[in-house]
Amino acid sequence: MKEKRWILRKDYDKEVVKKLEEVLGVDEIIATLLVERGVTTFEEARCFFRPSLDQLHDPFLMKDMDRAIARINEAVRRHERILVYGDYDVDGTSAVALVYSYLRTFHHYIDFYIPDRDSEGYGVSYRGIDYARDTGVKLIIALDCGIKALEQVEYANSLGIDFIIGDHHLPDGMNIPAAVAVLDPKREDCPYPYKELSGCGIGFKIVEAHQEQRMGVRLCDPPESLDEIRREKREALQLHLLKYLDLVAVSIASDIVPIMGENRVLAAYGLKVINTHPRPGIESILKCGHVDRRKEDQADTTEHPDQKSGYFEKELNITDLVFLVGPRINAAGRIKSAFDSVRLLLSDNAEQAEMLAEEIDNFNKERKGLDSKATEDAKHRIESDPVMMRRKSIVLFDENWHKGVVGIVASRLVEAYYKPTVIFTRSTSDIEDLYTGSARSIKEFDVHAALEKCSDLLEHFGGHRCAAGVSVKPENLEAFTARFEEVVNQTLPAEDMTPEIEIDAEIDFAKHITPKFLRILKQFGPFGPENNVPVFMSHSLVDTGYPRVVGAKHLKFNVISLLSRSKSYPAIGFQLGHCFPRVKKGHPFTICYTLEENYWNGKTEIQLNVKDLRFDED
Repeated sequence: MKEKRWILRKDYDKEVVKKLEEVLGVDEIIATLLVERGVTTFEEARCFFRPSLDQLHDPFLMKDMDRAIARINEAVRRHERILVYGDYDVDGTSAVALVYSYLRTFHHYIDFYIPDRDSEGYGVSYRGIDYARDTGVKLIIALDCGIKALEQVEYANSLGIDFIIGDHHLPDGMNIPAAVAVLDPKREDCPYPYKELSGCGIGFKIVEAHQEQRMGVRLCDPPESLDEIRREKREALQLHLLKYLDLVAVSIASDIVPIMGENRVLAAYGLKVINTHPRPGIESILKCGHVDRRKEDQADTTEHPDQKSGYFEKELNITDLVFLVGPRINAAGRIKSAFDSVRLLLSDNAEQAEMLAEEIDNFNKERKGLDSKATEDAKHRIESDPVMMRRKSIVLFDENWHKGVVGIVASRLVEAYYKPTVIFTRSTSDIEDLYTGSARSIKEFDVHAALEKCSDLLEHFGGHRCAAGVSVKPENLEAFTARFEEVVNQTLPAEDMTPEIEIDAEIDFAKHITPKFLRILKQFGPFGPENNVPVFMSHSLVDTGYPRVVGAKHLKFNVISLLSRSKSYPAIGFQLGHCFPRVKKGHPFTICYTLEENYWNGKTEIQLNVKDLRFDED
C-alpha cells in the first residue's frame, strides 16, 4: 500500500473563524469547516445550508443563450426536425435525455443521436451529421461535446444544417466553431459567473432559459418584486424544472465536477427528486444495485419533493449515484450502444425500464470483467519493467483491450501508482487507423495542459485538468510516450507523487462527536469535489479489544480515546488489514477518518471510516 502524506489544513483566517462561530452560534470546528469552503458570512452560510433554486444564475448571462433560444423557437415555429446529439458517457446521455424529453413535450419533429464509441469516437462525428442530413434535420443541439468541432460544424453548415453547441470542456483558445450558438462557460468571452457546470447542467440551462421565456417569468426574479399572478407563475416554473434535476444530479456525480456554487444547488434538488419521486429508469437501475423502495405503501407520488417523505430505506447521496447509477448508465456505451442508456432514462413505463435496466446491468457485469483483466495485464507489464517503474508517467497500449474500459483502467492505475496515466487501444474506426485512449491524472497535475505540449504528436485530444480523451497515429506513439514523460518529469515535483490526505481539523471524541455536531455535519452535503466529506484526525487511540481482518484486506475494529476514555466507536479501515497485529496488541495510534452513519439490520450507528492509521510510537 502506497504511503500517504497527511496535510492538516491551515489555509484559513482564525479571526474569520471566530467571528463566524459567534454569529452562527456553532462549534469552532463547524466554523472552521465553513471557512475552509469559502463560507465566511452569515448570508453565505444561509445559502450554503439552505440551497435554493433562487440561487441559480440567470441563464441568459451565458454568451449566445439568446441566440440559442431564438433558433430553437424558429425551428419549432417552422416545424423543423431537431436532432439532440450527445456524448456516450453518463454526462452526455443524461444531457440528451433531459433536453430531448423537454423539447418533445411541445415539438414532435425531434430525434436523438449518440455516436458509437468504437467506430465514431468522442465528439461530433461526420456520420452523425450525415444521419441528420438523411433524416431531414435542420438543427442539431450538441451537448457535452462540440467545442472543438470546427471542421464538423463547417461541414454541417455546407449541408444547410445549423448547430447549437452546449459544452463544458475547454475550448481551443478563441477558436470557436461557426455555430449559431456556442454555449460554454469556459469560453474566454463568456461572462457567465459559474464555470463548472456539467454538460447536462448546460442542457438544463437551455431548458431553464426556454421555459422562462415561454412562461414570461424568471427564477432569478425576487419573489417580493412580483405580483401574485407572477409569483404563481414563478412557483409553477420551479415545479416544472424540478423534474429534470435528477438527471443533472446523476451527471454532476458521475462527471466529478465541483459540488459548490450552482452545482451544489442542482445536486441538492436532484437528490431530493431521486429520493422522493425517481423516474422509472433511475429506480430500475437502483433496483439492479439492490436498492429497493420502502416496504410501506408510497401512496401519492405527485407531491412536491420538498414535502414528500423518503422513498427508499436509506436516503441516497452523491456516492450512491457515483457507484450505483453512473457505472451502469456508462456500461451500455462501453459495451454496446449508449442509445440504450438514453432510452432507459426517457422511459416512463416501469416494466420497459426494468427490462432495459437488466440488460444494461448485464453490460456492466461484462465491463467489470474486461476492465479487471486489462488492469491486471497492465500492472504486470508495469511491475515487470524496471524502466517503467522509475518513470513519473504511465503510457501503455494494447490492441486487445476493449476501448470502452481504457478510461477505467487508467483510473485504476492512477490509484495503484499515483502517476499521470494514458491508456491506448486500437480504434476500429472505418475512417482512419488510430490508437485511441484515455488520460487520467493525479490531483497535483494538469493532464490537459500536458497534452497541449504534445499536441503536434496527437490527432485529437480534449477534456479537462483531471481527465481527457486522446488519439494518436501508431507511428507517433513512441514519440508521444517520450514527450509526455518529459513534460511530467519537468513539471511534477517528486513530493507531489505521494498521495495526499487533506485533513480538515483535529478533533477530540468526547468534546466534538455529539448528536448536534453530526446533524450539522450532514447539512454540509451533498458532498463532492471542493466540498468533500470532512476528514478529521484524532491522537492517542486504542482498540477496545476485538479487531479483525475482513475481506482479506480490511481492518474492522473499535476505537476509544486514551485521553478522555469517552465513548468508543466502531471503525472500518479499507486496505488497512496489515495494521491488525499491532492494533490487536494494544499499540496506541493516530487516525485520519470521516464520520458516517452505518445502516445494518434496520439500525443506524456512527462509524469511523479510517483513511489512514499511524502508530504513535513510530
